[in-house]
Amino acid sequence: MGREIGLSLVYRDMWQSSGKYMPRVDQLVKVAEPIVNMGCFRRVETNGGGFEQINLLYGENPNKSVREWTQPFNDAGIQTHMLERGLNGLRMFPVPRDVRRLMFALKKKQGTDIARSFDGLNDTRNLKLSIDYAKEGGMISQTALCITYSSLHTVDYYVHMAGELIDMGADEICIKDMAGVGRPVSIGKIVQGIKSIKKDILVQYHGHSGPGFSIASSLEAARAGADIIDVAMEPLSFGMMHGDLLTVHEVLRDAGFSLPDVNMKAYMQARALTQEFIDEFLGYYINPRNRMMNALLIGPGLPGGMMGSLMSDLENNLKSLNKWMEKNNKPFVSQDDLLVALFDEVKTIWPMMGFPPLVTPFSQYVKNAALVNVMQMMKGKERWSLLDDNTWDMLLGKSGRLPGPVAAELKKLAESQGREFFAGDPQDLQPDALDEYRQKMKDKGWDTGKDDEELFEYAMHPGQYEDYKSGKAKEAFEKDLLEKKQAKSVSQASEPGQAQAAWNQPKVMHVEVNGSKYKVSISYDSQAGGQEATGTAPSSHTDVLPVAVNGVVSEVTAPLEGKVFMTKEASEKPLRVGDKVAKGDTICYIEAMKVSNAIKSDKEGTVVEIVVKDGDDVLDDDVLIKLS
Repeated sequence: MGREIGLSLVYRDMWQSSGKYMPRVDQLVKVAEPIVNMGCFRRVETNGGGFEQINLLYGENPNKSVREWTQPFNDAGIQTHMLERGLNGLRMFPVPRDVRRLMFALKKKQGTDIARSFDGLNDTRNLKLSIDYAKEGGMISQTALCITYSSLHTVDYYVHMAGELIDMGADEICIKDMAGVGRPVSIGKIVQGIKSIKKDILVQYHGHSGPGFSIASSLEAARAGADIIDVAMEPLSFGMMHGDLLTVHEVLRDAGFSLPDVNMKAYMQARALTQEFIDEFLGYYINPRNRMMNALLIGPGLPGGMMGSLMSDLENNLKSLNKWMEKNNKPFVSQDDLLVALFDEVKTIWPMMGFPPLVTPFSQYVKNAALVNVMQMMKGKERWSLLDDNTWDMLLGKSGRLPGPVAAELKKLAESQGREFFAGDPQDLQPDALDEYRQKMKDKGWDTGKDDEELFEYAMHPGQYEDYKSGKAKEAFEKDLLEKKQAKSVSQASEPGQAQAAWNQPKVMHVEVNGSKYKVSISYDSQAGGQEATGTAPSSHTDVLPVAVNGVVSEVTAPLEGKVFMTKEASEKPLRVGDKVAKGDTICYIEAMKVSNAIKSDKEGTVVEIVVKDGDDVLDDDVLIKLS
C-alpha cells in the first residue's frame, strides 16, 4: 500500500455553502453516530464560521450545540476542527483582543481540537494572535492560505505566506481554496513549496467544487504531499460545495494512497439523515442552483460559500431593477443578464479595490459593490455611487493590508468624503470589551455561563444574542419558516386543474409600445388576495411619482432593496418631520447583502413625510421621505 492520507468531513461547511442554515443540535447529535461509524474520517469540521450565529437565529444556545455536537467525535478519537476569521473571529467585522483570546480557550473546553484560522486579506499580522491564543488555549493552530487567482496571487506568494505563518508558530497549514479557482497544478506546487520549508508540517487541502477543479486539485495536492483532504458527502457534495467523499476516496486509492474503507451501511444512514434534515425544513433555505457547478465562476472567482446569498440577492435586486425599468419605459432585464453583468463588474473592480482575496467577508464586499454598481449604471448613474462603510474600512486599511494598491479614483473619492487611509495594526482599533459586556450581563441579571461561554457569546454577537435571550430570534425564525412553507403550498396549487392551467399559460410576452419592443414577464394570481403563484407577499409600498406635479414636494427614494433602519448607533437621532435636509445628508440606513448602507439625500428641503419606519423592507426606488 502507498502513503497514508486522511479525510476530513466538512459537515458544517457543506451546509453553509448550500444554504442559510445548519441542522439543529438534536439533528447534529443524531447524525454524529453514523458519521463516526463510517470509519473513514480522521477529522470532522464541526463548528466555527457562521455556526454560532445560526444557532442564535434559531433562538437556540450555540454553546450547548458545540458541546453536544463535538462530544461523539471526542469520544471516538476523531479530531474536530472549527473555522475562525482571525481579526474578525466568528463574525464579519473586527473583534477585540480579549474576546479573541477567550474564544480559543473556550472552544477547546467545549470539545474543539483544531482552530483553522484565516485572514480574508491574507495579512499575516491578523493571524499572529490566532496562533498564539490557540496554542495558549490548548488547541492545534492551523492557519490558512486563502487561495484566489490573479497576477498577484502566485505560487511564490502563497509559499512565502506559509513560511511567515510557520515562523509565527503555526502547527499546520490549510490550503483554503474557498472559490475552487486554484488551478490544480499550482495547488500541487504550493504544497511542495510548503513541504520544502518544513517537511513534517501537516498540510490540509480544502477546495470547493464550483468551477469544477476540486477533484483534480485534491489529487494534485495529495501527490505533492498533502496529509488530509476535505470532503463533503451526498446529498450536499459537488455543486457549490466540495468534492464528494466516495469520488475523492476512489481517486486517491487509484493513485496508490492508503485510506480506510468506507462503511457503506453507516454512509447510507448518514446520507438518509442529511436528506431528512433537508426535507424537514433546511431545504427551504437552499437555492437549487447551488447544487450545480458553474464554470462561469472561473472568471470572477467568487466563492461557493456565498453563492446562496448571491442568488437570493440577484432575485431581490432583479425585482427592484425591473420595477424601475417598467416605470421608465425600458426593457426588462433577465436574471442571466444581471448575473453576467455582475461577473463582468467583479472582474473590472476587483483590481481597483486592491485584489482582496474573495473570501468572507471581503468577497461579499466586492460582490456587493459590483452589484450596486451594475444596478446604478443600468439606471444611468456612475460607478461607486453607493459604497457601504464596511467596504470603505477594507479599502482604507482598517481591516488589514490589501494585496494590491487601491485605484486612484477610489482614493480621490475617499478624499472628497473626508476619509483617511490607515497604515497601522487593525487590532489596535479595537479596545478590549469583556469587562463592558460582563457589566451589561450583571445589570440584566444574566449569568456569564460555564467557562464564561455566555459572556463570550454576548461579546461576539451582541445584537443576535439579545434577540436570542428575548425570544425575538426564535419568533422571527418560526414566522419566516411558516411563510416559506405556506408559499410552497400556494405554489403547488390546491387544484390539479388550476395547476395545469397555470402551467399552460404564457410566462413571457413580447409587446411593442410606440415602436419600442419589450419582453414582459407575467405572473398569475392564485387567490383572491392577489398573491402571486410563487407565494411572494405583495409589496406594502405603492408606486408614486418621483416629484409632485406642482413641484412643491419632492421624494427621496431607495437606491437599493433591503431593510430600513432610521439610525445605526444608539447615539444617533432619527430623522423627524420638520427637519431640514441638505444634499448629502444621511437620512437612514438600508441593510442589504449583509452590510449597512448609509442612504444620503440627493435633494434638499424640509421633511414633510417619512414614508418608512424601522424594519420596513423596501425595494429599489421605493419612496423613503418627502421634502418640500
